Amino acid sequence: MRGPEEVAAVEALRAEGRNASEIARSTGLPRSTVRDWLTRPAPPPATPSGLPCEACGGAHAITPLPASYVYLLGLYLGDGCISAHPRGVHRMRIFLDLRYPGIVSDCVAAIQDHAPGNRVGMQHQFSHYVERDEPSNVEVSAYSKSWPCLFPQHGPGRKHERRIVLAPWQRELVERDPRGLLRGLIQSDGCRFMNTGRNWRSPRYSFRNLSDDIRRIFCDACDLFGVRWTIAPHTVYVSRKADVALLDEFIGPKA
Repeated sequence: MRGPEEVAAVEALRAEGRNASEIARSTGLPRSTVRDWLTRPAPPPATPSGLPCEACGGAHAITPLPASYVYLLGLYLGDGCISAHPRGVHRMRIFLDLRYPGIVSDCVAAIQDHAPGNRVGMQHQFSHYVERDEPSNVEVSAYSKSWPCLFPQHGPGRKHERRIVLAPWQRELVERDPRGLLRGLIQSDGCRFMNTGRNWRSPRYSFRNLSDDIRRIFCDACDLFGVRWTIAPHTVYVSRKADVALLDEFIGPKA
């Protein structure tokens, strides 16, 4: 009788896209056993809602999400994507700046929270905008069958060319505490910088995204947290000293 730990190990490797031979070598299980398990339908991923899943149409059990979910949602909306792979597996990719290793580490931890047992990969990349001798960006990624269910904003085409709205259960999580979403959005597609004028200088936050919908999600989160904002084409600013101080409590300069 095989134990649940062995079954879980096979499921995790299947989610990474491994075939029966590779899984058998990794786990030490007979290939025939692995092959039998792989022919079973994979269990549907859990979502935090008892309603039918917007991604696959199935009804999943109510499962509490890790505390880092709203933060990962912000990273994904700001500078992430999800792509389909064979056998129902999807790959989440978040693109970050190598100058900020703390943000990279937080992103890796958040992805691991939602794809436990799956390997989180990091691929260094060269910038398309600045010529450098060394890579300046990093692509943090992991494979899972759950990504479309956890992030129903996934769809064909670029995010700024299609409708992006939060599902009701996502809005509920953000309304409970919008700080994680604001932090993820700023750290992926925003910044804290020093705004200067004649004889004065003051810190300021900005969030730039081509999607009107994602900018609206950012502004709504600011409203929930009591932070005032102003908007320019494609960019939202938080400039008042009191509001900057509020964001500094949980965001601060990138590191």
